[in-house]
Amino acid sequence: MEKLLVLFLALLLGLSPFLAFGQKYEEDLIATASGNLRITFLGHATLMFTFQDKVIHVDPWSEQADYASLPKADLILITHDHFDHLDPEAIRTIKKDSTVIIGPANCQSKVSGLKVMKNGQKENILGLEIEAIPAYNLTKSFHPKGVGNGYIITFADKRVYIAGDTENVPEMKNLKNIEVAFLPMNQPYTMTPEQVAEAARWIKPAILYPYHYGETEVSRLIALLKDNPEIEVRIRKLN
Repeated sequence: MEKLLVLFLALLLGLSPFLAFGQKYEEDLIATASGNLRITFLGHATLMFTFQDKVIHVDPWSEQADYASLPKADLILITHDHFDHLDPEAIRTIKKDSTVIIGPANCQSKVSGLKVMKNGQKENILGLEIEAIPAYNLTKSFHPKGVGNGYIITFADKRVYIAGDTENVPEMKNLKNIEVAFLPMNQPYTMTPEQVAEAARWIKPAILYPYHYGETEVSRLIALLKDNPEIEVRIRKLN
């Protein structure tokens, strides 16, 4: 009863229910034509989206969050099979019987019931358009071409791009009408600030979140994009 009262008061005051229970996750609200999209920044490459009555978890990893305290997932998106993106324990904790889990083919052996999406494939899932975008390294072998996914999720009139572990691959030049972009920035595995800045200029998101950035100096990205005021760079705890 006490927790329900705290939750009710938090919602009444417009506060995050997670902050009300003592969780310290940063959150942003993005206005869409069908209500607010809530983005919860759990850390690293681990995100949670709440839209209307749906909860979407991206690359859940137990090191980043207490998943027992978070809402169960209606949809889980997995970008690739590395341990910091695919955590079977975290998935078991947030999974319901009705949860849809999407990922690349090489994740099937680790996740029961996973629905495979290949690069370039589009699906309408739970009323959301999901598109799998190629995610790979250009000159290294950490993330081979054709294996991992990034995702574009369409929330009403807003398109959100979660790039996964990738460099500034040429397929990014074809991405249009992106409101929010999450681009990774941690060499040698993904991108340098210079590569992220170049990708951002191609994609032209209204809001750019560098994520999975490790010890990279994020202020470098802000300096590189200072002449692109149409792109708002937002720094959150996603190292």
